[in-house]
Amino acid sequence: MDPGTWLLSAIAVLLVLLLAWTTFTLTRLRRLAGRVRRAREVLDGALLRRAELTAALARERADDLGADLAGELADAAAGARAPSAGDREAAENRLGRLLRRVPEPLLSPELGDAGMRVALARRFYNDAVRDTRALRRSRLPRVLRLHARRPLPRYFDIDDGLDAVLAGFPHTGGAQPHG
Repeated sequence: MDPGTWLLSAIAVLLVLLLAWTTFTLTRLRRLAGRVRRAREVLDGALLRRAELTAALARERADDLGADLAGELADAAAGARAPSAGDREAAENRLGRLLRRVPEPLLSPELGDAGMRVALARRFYNDAVRDTRALRRSRLPRVLRLHARRPLPRYFDIDDGLDAVLAGFPHTGGAQPHG
């Protein structure tokens, strides 16, 4: 074989490898997009459940909570179910802070469970977002503009007060960087 044939063969092999890698990366990006979407649906469901249970608490235990706290909880729950300015994180932060003011004996086990599910769902969602952003920001996907038309998913960052509790769970310790 002459040098020209070797060169063409090497270029062909490199192109096949690049095509295989691109196909693998596109498949991975599609799967990650699906993972982000499913994790967001679970997070939305957990947030809605917590808001509904909070509204029920404000209705059913208004006398024990006091009129001010019960009214604030009812307003925060309504705001979390349908944020007025579209800022879901701010509405959820308000709800979470108010729930931390409720005396422990008044909290139902279902509401405590809902809070833990929100924290776990948020963690899974943010992990999926982190993985997607890391892959999309790596060099070759950026150069080849893989998924360039899709917006980068955003982290869902709320102060649910459970980071310290979740630090004991495997693979969930510490806060994730948000950017």
